Amino acid sequence: MDTHFWQMSGYAVYVWGSFGVAALVFAWAWLAPLRRRRALLDAIREAAEDA
Repeated sequence: MDTHFWQMSGYAVYVWGSFGVAALVFAWAWLAPLRRRRALLDAIREAAEDA
């Protein structure tokens, strides 16, 4: 690839930064429900053990 593509006429920081932020948001949107589910299942297990 040519360096002009990677530099993007001086807008590379904004373009690649937005890709990075989007990747973080997608990762959070995928991982947050998994962590919440695990926490809920742990709470249910603890409640079942106490009963």
